[in-house]
Amino acid sequence: MHIPPALKHRRFFYLWLGQLISVAGTQMQVWAIFWHIRTLTDQPIAISGVGLARILPVIFFSLVSGAVADSYNRRKIIFITQSSAMVLALILALLTFFGHITLWYIYLITALQAMVMSFDGPARAALIPNLVPTEDLANAFSLNSIAFQAGSVIGPAITGFVIAASGLASVYYINAISYLAVILALILIGSVPQKFERRSTGISLQAIREGIHFIVNKPIIFSSMILDFIATFFASANTLMPFVANDVLHVSVVAYGWLSAAQSVGAVLAATIISQVHQLRKQGPLFLGAVFIFGLATVVFGAATSFAVAWIALAVTGAADGVSTIIRNTIRQLQTPDEMRGRMTSINQIFFNGGPQLGEFEAGAAAQLFGTPFAIISGGIGCIIGLGFISVKWPRIWRYNGDEPMAAGLTAD
Repeated sequence: MHIPPALKHRRFFYLWLGQLISVAGTQMQVWAIFWHIRTLTDQPIAISGVGLARILPVIFFSLVSGAVADSYNRRKIIFITQSSAMVLALILALLTFFGHITLWYIYLITALQAMVMSFDGPARAALIPNLVPTEDLANAFSLNSIAFQAGSVIGPAITGFVIAASGLASVYYINAISYLAVILALILIGSVPQKFERRSTGISLQAIREGIHFIVNKPIIFSSMILDFIATFFASANTLMPFVANDVLHVSVVAYGWLSAAQSVGAVLAATIISQVHQLRKQGPLFLGAVFIFGLATVVFGAATSFAVAWIALAVTGAADGVSTIIRNTIRQLQTPDEMRGRMTSINQIFFNGGPQLGEFEAGAAAQLFGTPFAIISGGIGCIIGLGFISVKWPRIWRYNGDEPMAAGLTAD
């Protein structure tokens, strides 16, 4: 084991540590909301409202947010978005504490947070290449995945204990406080130079069209986005976790917290291993293989009737998703010039967030009609079928190694 090279860059370390703390709080809120909804209603279709509340703002604002990230200071954008998200988490906590919370308040606050994060995501992803040199970028995204997944282990793991000990409002208060970690990191980082296009189109339709044109003419990037959407749309089982815990496995809220953390445990292990690899090669086959394992493990989870089997299956899905996330993020950032990274990331987040959020709607509707196990198992099968389609449609991804020059993705298959 050695210290990953990206952590030797002070400014990236500050952001990484701040994200780790903030993600833990955010994941506490995510899983608490799922449980909260289950306490308000026993209808799985109610989960679909969360998916819609998250994806609609992303669809409406993502293309604009990418142009914003490429036209304005990314560090300042993140400062504004993190502060706004903190206020929204505090409002959710207060409504819950004083007993005024309803499903519609949860949907509204979720939608507002999604809108804020649609501006945060492109700015944050595009900022990372400004903090580390190119040779350490893959390592930085591996560590970024570790921060996210470690926070996703810590958050859900203690959520059940917090809910059992002091109620749902306490979870939301903790999340509000956790945003201060990123805000402090941004203060410590200081000014971060970034490149702007010589012929800046600013926030305009032309800037948005340039971003779309860039993605469509980069098949290695475009195919990874399509596969990301298909896999997460069909295999989005997370939001059904309270129903699995209550109605299939018959476990407590504390066990629900551990079950919710299982995917992130697997993802942390996978990301830690990758962080020790200096040069990651054969990235295309690794990416496709990880998606296949993700779909297969989802099927096993849907068929599980014991807590142990369900937990292990979820950990495997997390490890597979962790590998694919690191590889696809590295592919996209290495194949995108700095002045285009905000728009690329904003378009990507439509796929990245659209898949799981629309998948939540699909999963909730399928569970309402056919039952929770069927919704999960059919989703895993759909993920594998989608993988086969992408592999045939864009065979170049099989040949992607990871050391190709930026121009390598410009021609179509």
